[in-house]
Amino acid sequence: MTHTAQIITSYGRRYIVRTPDGQTFDATTRKKRVDFACGDQVEISPINTEQVVIEDFLPRQSLLYRQDAWRTKLIAANVTRLLVVLAAVPSPSEALLQRALLAAEAAEIDAVIVLNKADLPETAAWREKLKFYESLGYRVIETRALEGAETLKPVLQGHTNIFLGQSGMGKSTLTNALLGSQAARTGDISTALDSGKHTTTHAQLYDLDNETQLIDSPGLQEFGLHHLEAANLLQYFPDLRHLAGQCRFHNCTHRAEPNCAVKAAAEKGEVRAERVEFLQRVTDELIR
Repeated sequence: MTHTAQIITSYGRRYIVRTPDGQTFDATTRKKRVDFACGDQVEISPINTEQVVIEDFLPRQSLLYRQDAWRTKLIAANVTRLLVVLAAVPSPSEALLQRALLAAEAAEIDAVIVLNKADLPETAAWREKLKFYESLGYRVIETRALEGAETLKPVLQGHTNIFLGQSGMGKSTLTNALLGSQAARTGDISTALDSGKHTTTHAQLYDLDNETQLIDSPGLQEFGLHHLEAANLLQYFPDLRHLAGQCRFHNCTHRAEPNCAVKAAAEKGEVRAERVEFLQRVTDELIR
């Protein structure tokens, strides 16, 4: 007999699931399946009073991926709001921000940019840089780690949220502030490497209230986009989607093809050349 539960912790091949009545179980999968993610609603079969087997996942509202040089992994399922956490120190990656926003558009997830550690003097340059993303319709919220909880609570309310970003951006500190506990481990920034230590080693789901959940995820260096179709990419760029269908070729890579509407718009200064370059890079990834 199967029951339903939600995955609240993902360790890769081992999971913790919670049933609607609040019971938690250690969970494994059949045949070493790894196509489950934190936030998934799943069917489980009991093994004993503490362990269950995940049989399958229920239909998902959304799915997010991470990737490294070798493989793509699932980060989280059924997220309705994605918060990209940036901080001027250690150096954040604008490419990671762009990829996360692209994935959010493709999954129809509302995306918010959180500029953390806003009291640092180095923040001014990023505050200016993020004005472009605000012009695309993305909200930018400034936080100061422990003081950020109250600012973020109304934004998170009623959603299944996820904090995404590189290590060292303050995601776990923000999570602790929201929870009012040290549920997420925090670590010192490694200034020698100019990158944060990976203090969160697995995806973990927390309940903020009966209607609001928060997933704290491991620090990302790369964001997975391999599940997207190159032909659909323009639709996920708020500043370029008006050009969809205007190129001469339906499978245009926006590089050397004649009568490319995207390149023509960039040459006229109607769209940002660096956004077209980003579109080209992702297109190249997807058609290799």
